[in-house]
Amino acid sequence: MVCFNLIFLVDDDPINNLINRRLLGKAGIGNQIEEFLSAQEALEKIKSIASDTSLLLFLDINMPVLNGWEFLDAYCSNFPDRKDTIVILSSSIDYQDRQKALEYPIVSGFLEKPLSLEKINTQLSTS
Repeated sequence: MVCFNLIFLVDDDPINNLINRRLLGKAGIGNQIEEFLSAQEALEKIKSIASDTSLLLFLDINMPVLNGWEFLDAYCSNFPDRKDTIVILSSSIDYQDRQKALEYPIVSGFLEKPLSLEKINTQLSTS
């Protein structure tokens, strides 16, 4: 099983973050899990993380202020050399959102909420 130094949960819903933190803890794939209620906070934190740190990031699309797409655009322009794993985790079932996610080389998957151990294991076995 893949193990990451750091896992970020970027979702404006604190309940989703709490549930996902517990699930990821059970999955045993990360040493440290951090929650962010805004995409801007997550971007700021990434600036302080060594580029060789293995980071897994679960990103919601629909958030106020800076949405998931805007986060991805900022991430790609600010951190072109990072090799993080970003997974979209969204309540969206829109096919266009799934297609748009695939246009970002940094995005390794698109999962529909709610997150489950099965979805985590399937995603990480294909990443």
